[in-house]
Amino acid sequence: MEMDIEEASGTKEGNPVLVILVGAPGSGKSTFCEEVMRSSTRPWVRVCQDTIGNGKAGTKAQCLSSADRALKDGKSVFIDRCNLDKVQRSEFVKLGSGPQIDVHAIVLDLPAKLCISRSVKRSGHEGNLQGGKAAAVVNRMLQKKELPKLIEGFNRITFCQSESDVKDAINTYSALGPLDNLPNGCFGQKSPDAKIQVGIMRFLKKSEVPVDTASRANGIKESTSQTHGNVDPCSKDTEKVSSISDNAYLESKEVQGQAVGSTSSDANQDVPTLAFPSISTSDFQFNHEKAADIIVDKVVEFSNKIGNARLVLVDLTHKSKILSLVKAKAAEKNVDTQKFFTHVGDITHLYSTGGLRCNVIANAANWRLKPGGGGVNAAIFNAAGSELEYATKEKAKSLSPGNAIFVPLPSSSPLFTREGVTHVIHVLGPNMNPQRPNYLNNDYNKGCKILQDAYAALFEGFVSILRTQAEQTNLRNENLGNQSLALQNKSESCYKNHFTNTDQKSKRDADHGSEKSKKYKGTQDYFGLTFTDSRDEKVDSEHRRTDGSTNKAWSSWAQALHQIAIHPEKHKDVLLEISEDIVVLNDAYPKAQKHVLVLARTRGLDCLADAQNEHLQLLKKMHDVGLKWAEKLLHENASLVFRLGYHSVPSMRQLHLHVISQDFESKHLKNKKHWNSFNTAFFRDSVDVMDEISSHGKATLKDDDKLLSMELRCHRCRSAHPNIPRLKSHISNCQATFPAHLLQNGRLVNASSEPKNND
Repeated sequence: MEMDIEEASGTKEGNPVLVILVGAPGSGKSTFCEEVMRSSTRPWVRVCQDTIGNGKAGTKAQCLSSADRALKDGKSVFIDRCNLDKVQRSEFVKLGSGPQIDVHAIVLDLPAKLCISRSVKRSGHEGNLQGGKAAAVVNRMLQKKELPKLIEGFNRITFCQSESDVKDAINTYSALGPLDNLPNGCFGQKSPDAKIQVGIMRFLKKSEVPVDTASRANGIKESTSQTHGNVDPCSKDTEKVSSISDNAYLESKEVQGQAVGSTSSDANQDVPTLAFPSISTSDFQFNHEKAADIIVDKVVEFSNKIGNARLVLVDLTHKSKILSLVKAKAAEKNVDTQKFFTHVGDITHLYSTGGLRCNVIANAANWRLKPGGGGVNAAIFNAAGSELEYATKEKAKSLSPGNAIFVPLPSSSPLFTREGVTHVIHVLGPNMNPQRPNYLNNDYNKGCKILQDAYAALFEGFVSILRTQAEQTNLRNENLGNQSLALQNKSESCYKNHFTNTDQKSKRDADHGSEKSKKYKGTQDYFGLTFTDSRDEKVDSEHRRTDGSTNKAWSSWAQALHQIAIHPEKHKDVLLEISEDIVVLNDAYPKAQKHVLVLARTRGLDCLADAQNEHLQLLKKMHDVGLKWAEKLLHENASLVFRLGYHSVPSMRQLHLHVISQDFESKHLKNKKHWNSFNTAFFRDSVDVMDEISSHGKATLKDDDKLLSMELRCHRCRSAHPNIPRLKSHISNCQATFPAHLLQNGRLVNASSEPKNND
């Protein structure tokens, strides 16, 4: 056993020891106490909550009182409770806060299968925790496990991961005489390359634990995260133990028959979760090795976009080749096991028989989006009932390879009522089976691209659902203040009436996209085009996003740029330039004489917050294309001055670079937010964005709403103006030099400047 010994600050002789046992039911806590007390010469008292009330179960307060009395009498004490989290241990640790008491922890971190086996088989248990019900309790408690650290107040922590470790610890404490002390520190940390415990649920399948219907209200909790503290000399190694134990729990989800968690109010019990099968590797016969690489790559790509949500790869059998490959590749890339793991079970019964609550499930659909055909598709349509078939028809009639569409599941569907599934995402991958439609004739270059697109579409659909839910939550919160806001606005209107129509103050809460909301019904009016056919789209038009501290909807009109970038061939009449990486077009509602947009065509690159090092070359190309168009427009009108940049939080989906002339002469520039979005720190110059991503891997976002509500100031002389008409009147005549910072580093482009390429 490895040791990490903390030097004692002084010589101690025979201090009472408070030993807090940490372990699930069946880990051997009571046996540990009994064996030590049987052979030790030190006076020990065992405090057990199962028997504290005159041989019957009692309370935590009774345990604290009994332990305190024994310590004051100079006796050493075993706290025989599960003590699986910091909160449960904290009050007992405080009992040893004085210098005359040593506080130890014995962590019986034994394999889950062993704990369940002992709990189920035992009889006459003091707390009556035995038989079939014990398995569910052990499962629930292990989910809450938080391994102890010295920083909690312990002098010594001993970790036991096997029965031999436990025997060694028993011998150590049995030999502890009345005048003896043990060295402080952490002992017995498992090495990082040690074998992970056998999954807990592998045994639960044999136990056939009934599902507690009351527990369905809250679902099952993910493995508990650890408290991180850099002052704890044991914390690093302890976290390794924690990680191994948590991985054991996560691996345990790869079996059927998982017991359901209790009705705990813990917030993590309702973590949004997408369960998905491996796409195209079964009936479509796609190469498993290639598919596993793509799955892990896409999980890594989207892990930062799903917040605290989870992705779960599901298959029916423990012998699944794809699960084994994905697990191994995910481990190699250090994928966060709290955000992604694998599970063995029926995707249509994950909660009722496995205890794994997944509010969204993916369906490996056929191109007709019809039931039947066997496999996952048939199972999901059958489990969801006719409700899913009707809801799918409302969304689309067919699906092409590499695409996905999400369908809200009616509350009358059995999948909704029994499993808690709120959405099904239909996704279609590439086909390598000559007996099935859209056969690719083993063209894996094309096949891999289609499968990458399919998983990107699937995960984008899940992100869209998350964003919609976040927006709905925010709307509910906003409604709480509507009444007081209305009263406030009524009061403010009294003051506004004192201004003339010309000098009327601009509304601070003017919507940056208000004219668009009014004019873009659907997305037809934005470019005079119609984008209503969702069959060819990766996800439907109600894609949502969350940027920084704000929650904002990608409403239908906000999808226009995204659809143009993804399908430029459909919109050639509005495009100035098309290439593999970018498209260029005039802004349909320009805020200046010349206002051009350079769009990235990369999927998942919705806004500046998504841009990372891997996108740097694309950003440079966008900048160079923007310079080219600025130069072209300068040939037409040499008096213009251009600025290239991005909005910190855009109003439309798909990363786009603004190439905008600085005259701001436009009927579409109507309110304070329009002006400030281009003339405050909210607008990030392209050259600065490229420098920041090159140096730090991301751009600095100035997304404070206060920037958009700042007073109106001329972008040249910085003079203040009460409203947009007054500002426009001023800037049409202002000949002041631009601020010094705009004249540096090529932020402004005019006829006398020499555009620089960024190759």
